[in-house]
Amino acid sequence: MQNCSSKFKIYDIKHRAYYFSIKTIKFLENLPEKYIYRTIGNQLLRSATSIGANIIEAQAASSKRDFQNFINHALKSANETKYWFCLLRDGVKVKIKDVSELLQEVDELSKILGASMLKLKGRK
Repeated sequence: MQNCSSKFKIYDIKHRAYYFSIKTIKFLENLPEKYIYRTIGNQLLRSATSIGANIIEAQAASSKRDFQNFINHALKSANETKYWFCLLRDGVKVKIKDVSELLQEVDELSKILGASMLKLKGRK
């Protein structure tokens, strides 16, 4: 698995979130077919793909407030995604390297979204 962040730094956050979703889907496809992996995997799939979906919605927002709400939802989804990846990393047997690379990318996405929220709120 390639490091998402180094490969996609040239793209905007929309593209990074999209390719992060693809990498997450590929990661999930390789998890064992056991109840615990399916349960956590379902939650992870929803939160990870929600990041990009909310960024896309933000770009089509009809007002600054709408834009801010979608960016905030994307940030919340990124934080939730970190939680599920950490749970997989620490609670079950998965390849730490694969999870670490995805965690690094979602952490960077989260920081970008957080900085955007601060700027939107006029705190930076």
